[in-house]
Amino acid sequence: MSTQDIPEENLPSEQVHAPAGTVTKPVADPFADPGLPPHEHRIQDIDERAAKRSERVVAFLFTVSMLATVGFIASYVGIPVDKNIYVFPIGHVSALNFALGLTLGVALFCIGAGAVHWARTLMSDVEMADERHAIEAEPEVRAKVLADFQQGAEESALGRRKLIRNTMFGALALVPLSGVVLLRDLGPLPGTKLRKTAWSAGKLLINQNTMQPLRPEDVQVGSLTFAMPEGMKEEDHDFQTEIAKAALMIVRLRPENIKDKRELDWSADGIVAFSKICTHVGCPISLYEQQTHHVLCPCHQSTFDLSDGGRVIFGPAGHALPQLRIKVNDKGYLEAMGDFAEPVGPAYWERG
Repeated sequence: MSTQDIPEENLPSEQVHAPAGTVTKPVADPFADPGLPPHEHRIQDIDERAAKRSERVVAFLFTVSMLATVGFIASYVGIPVDKNIYVFPIGHVSALNFALGLTLGVALFCIGAGAVHWARTLMSDVEMADERHAIEAEPEVRAKVLADFQQGAEESALGRRKLIRNTMFGALALVPLSGVVLLRDLGPLPGTKLRKTAWSAGKLLINQNTMQPLRPEDVQVGSLTFAMPEGMKEEDHDFQTEIAKAALMIVRLRPENIKDKRELDWSADGIVAFSKICTHVGCPISLYEQQTHHVLCPCHQSTFDLSDGGRVIFGPAGHALPQLRIKVNDKGYLEAMGDFAEPVGPAYWERG
């Protein structure tokens, strides 16, 4: 755009200048600091009855938190793990999980809500502005911080509002008990539970497929058979717990192929019985290599040699498969001569 297109009155030569010596009014700075608005007192600042009401509200919230924590502990101890309830609109849920989540949530919420209500209604709400300072504070600044802290402590009325103080300390003291109670799952020690299974002297070996007692002729060379102790039934309430320890796999080997002398002594006509539970993380073993007499765990490929005492030849398993000593009784059935000589499954701290 050229100067010819600009109106003459807008050209510099035609602009009106203020007379010399005239003082022009400065334009207001749009970015000036407006400062803090006037402080408005809350009703609790001027009415002690309102302050007392707020104090009771805060104390009530802290008390509810304490009761909820007690409810958490009572639910954890008293509600069975397998109990379910119907909760609309969720549906059927675990009663224990629902109670634990509800009580712990209420306990934590009430502590937070009580602290917020306390700060908004009873603590000092006077706004204070302070200039930024260097990272390394001067002695005067540190003294001022300590003085401000002491002033804040006094204005919080923690010493004067004893009801709030006591209930807050009670709530904060009880909430950590929720975590302490959860440590209950780490104990008590299992005692002999991991060392004993459903096997004992005289119990017949029952074929898990036919549910009939096993005879030596039922086990062919090169075959793999799964067995369980006599007297166990799938409809028993503790069947899954017991079979997880007592599950047995039976293989028939030629006596000349058995390398371990104790394994040969504990066998019956070349039939050897080993725990089916992998000694790594407890997976059930089900893969058998007929030519090598090896069994393979499908979870992490731990491999055991059933012709050499069930020892580990590959994989992360820590020790050999426990062997069950068996014999043929007077009626021609295979029966156990006792329990496993060592705990089945993964190694644990009491293993010798």
